[in-house]
Amino acid sequence: MERSQREVAESLAMGCGCALYLDCQSGIAGDMLVGTLLDLGADEVAMRRALASLPVEGFEIAVTRVKKAGIDCCDFAVLLDREHENHDHDMAYLHGTGHAAHEHEHEHEHEHEHEHEHEHEHEHEHEHGHRHGYEGHHHHHHEHRGPADIARIIDAADMTAGARALAHRTFDILAAAEAKAHAVPIDQVHFHEVGAVDSIVDIVAASVLLDSLGVSRVIVPVLVDGHGTVRCQHGIIPVPAPATLNICIASGLPLQQVDVEGELVTPTGAALVAALDPQAELPARYVVRQVGMGVGKRSYERPSLLRALLIQEVAGAEAPASECARQVSDATPEQIVKLECDIDDSTPEVLAYAADRLREAGAREVHWLPIYTKKGRPAFQLQVIAVLEDVERLELIIFRETSTIGIRRVNMDRTVLERSFERVQTPWGAVSVKRAVLPDGSERIAPELDDCAALARREGIPLQQVMDAARLASRA
Repeated sequence: MERSQREVAESLAMGCGCALYLDCQSGIAGDMLVGTLLDLGADEVAMRRALASLPVEGFEIAVTRVKKAGIDCCDFAVLLDREHENHDHDMAYLHGTGHAAHEHEHEHEHEHEHEHEHEHEHEHEHEHGHRHGYEGHHHHHHEHRGPADIARIIDAADMTAGARALAHRTFDILAAAEAKAHAVPIDQVHFHEVGAVDSIVDIVAASVLLDSLGVSRVIVPVLVDGHGTVRCQHGIIPVPAPATLNICIASGLPLQQVDVEGELVTPTGAALVAALDPQAELPARYVVRQVGMGVGKRSYERPSLLRALLIQEVAGAEAPASECARQVSDATPEQIVKLECDIDDSTPEVLAYAADRLREAGAREVHWLPIYTKKGRPAFQLQVIAVLEDVERLELIIFRETSTIGIRRVNMDRTVLERSFERVQTPWGAVSVKRAVLPDGSERIAPELDDCAALARREGIPLQQVMDAARLASRA
């Protein structure tokens, strides 16, 4: 059974009720976010495994330590081969001077007669990778990838259901923004291969790392961008870029422009933030559990740094850090809402897609129940369990993705056992374990099935053997 993003977030110990705060005072790009998450302690092994499984050629990755403005940071770089080089971090090229810029202009004139075939290509060839060990620009492929091609690549990657859902959502947001910028249907948006390779790598890497952190929520008070212009595939465009603005408009992301000439927020960076559905307000008081620093590749007046904090809200006296893993997640409310409606004219494929969308949007539970409607016709009843603040958003998805014309709401109270999450080590690797405390003080321990299944498949051993080892480790 696939897990929703919220279920994934609740399954890991590092979350323990913690939130992820992204401090975007110097903007955000895909590679910056990946480096920051790695520095924060996210699962680099899972990220490398996912990237190695991508059916995409023309890149390597490097993870190193660098100093920016005297601060030690993690640098994630996508190393593109000569055929995929895009000069994304060549400042002379980006701002219209130097050999690379003139070379691009010559190519653009040479290809102008074919421009009508490519006018819907991905607007930005963005934000990724040092070029260590690689020569400069040689020539560009003219292959294209549409949203369906990107979706197939994501589906082929070795990653959890939660990470895959986040990657899909990010590219959906990006495609919608580009479609609006070019005034074309989404299925006609094409991501030029030169830009798509590193965008795919950044988005998949960030999705896997975010999923592994298991935070309860994400907080992004503002995206800070620069001003002026930047060079993209088809010429000079204003900053913020059209796709970035479209993402901010569609997702309601706060945007602030500062007196820095250049593009600080890239479309990929904005799309990743939007896919996380962040909150804008920090809690009044919080404890910082961990800090991560990532670095960008472009050189602007303001150092290209992204900082992330794992924080825990303090509502009164601060709990000792040692008690963090024993606390009940604040993402488990006692009051919930059940949404339900009857569907008698949709195919199973449509119903399954609607359920996936609802889980991705934060539904606690999504159930389809077989029922009989008027005239004895077989049908299905949709039941969605949600917290109050998610109800309107989930109802909108139900109306969009199903044929219903009405939704019933039922407010409910529920009793929730005290829970905590931890990571335990088995002989084959780490496993997440949920521990529930019953009213009589006894405990119930449940290893995370997906973690155990992944180890069992990799090692060729029985699933139950891994689960027993996880239970034993949690009692040690």
